[in-house]
Amino acid sequence: MRLKFKLTGGIKLIIEINTQSPSPIYEQIRDQIVLGLAAKKLVPGEALPSVRNLAADLGINFHTVNKAYSMLCDEGYIAMDRRKGAMAAQAAPAGELFLSALSKRIILAAAEAVCHGMDAGEFASLCAECHKRSKGG
Repeated sequence: MRLKFKLTGGIKLIIEINTQSPSPIYEQIRDQIVLGLAAKKLVPGEALPSVRNLAADLGINFHTVNKAYSMLCDEGYIAMDRRKGAMAAQAAPAGELFLSALSKRIILAAAEAVCHGMDAGEFASLCAECHKRSKGG
């Protein structure tokens, strides 16, 4: 399922949900919003759809969207305001908790690369390319 929504700046963010994926829907929503932030499709202060509107548009339970928004808020990617709803947050410097969690994910990815015969140079090159693509490059 693919949903486009128009944001205040006129840029469209595409949220793609794969109901056949082993990844839970709330994680897919979270990941798509983080990708949108990295690619500057969402800018700080820009409003996101309400939990209920996004759930209705996707045809899913609003608790699923609420869980995704809660994760994003806890991680500092969005801010919640009772009057304005959810909005993209200002980018925060990488803190110790973030770096620790990121390191764990990279270690696992590096181990998988080793298991598939990639050397350190190939892995580093792939990481650099993925970083560039995430910024929209």
